[in-house]
Amino acid sequence: MNYILHLDTTTKKCSVALAQNGELMIQKELLSEEFSHSEQLHPFIEEVLKESGLKASSLSAIAISKGPGSYTGLRIGVAAAKGLCFALDLPLIALNTLEIMVQPYEVSPYSFIIPMLDARRMEVYTAIFDGTKKWIQETTAEVLTKETFSLIVGEESCLIIGDGAIKFKTLYPKINASYTSEIHYPVAKDMITLAWNKFNIKDFEDLAYFEPFYLKDFQTTPPKK
Repeated sequence: MNYILHLDTTTKKCSVALAQNGELMIQKELLSEEFSHSEQLHPFIEEVLKESGLKASSLSAIAISKGPGSYTGLRIGVAAAKGLCFALDLPLIALNTLEIMVQPYEVSPYSFIIPMLDARRMEVYTAIFDGTKKWIQETTAEVLTKETFSLIVGEESCLIIGDGAIKFKTLYPKINASYTSEIHYPVAKDMITLAWNKFNIKDFEDLAYFEPFYLKDFQTTPPKK
């Protein structure tokens, strides 16, 4: 049996999932406006292992949502994943956060699915996938306007997901866009199939050199004078 531990700390939602041979066993998740990942992540890991009856030494790999996303969240998640891999001599599997986001959706009613993660102001981290969840446009940091995506998707139907979709909707964009009723965040359980596929072909990261996919440099807000 192969057991993979999946971690996602890229947004306000912190989540951990344990899978056996590509099938979900146990999951833990918490949505927090305070980004309490540093307090929640390791207890979640301990809880899923305890509830499964497994020891950490029984794990076959660690999968991490590599970004884009929250700078601090990415650092916390990647540090934890690399620490476990070094300590237990395990391979690391890294997955693009935007690709994770589209996994739970039935895309067939739409020609495209466009995940968006809030990147402050009117900017989002985004990509475009077709109805089979294949990449159409790679990950970018996009400043939203009414015209965004119109040259690529034309008049075809699009499903917009993620916390960045709220900002896009307010612009009344010139594409045939539909939106989810609730904000969709990436979660660890949606990593399982992607991670299992990579595990089977041994598509692993170089632990010594792996870094989060920040997409753009970290920016701080200058202190008020």
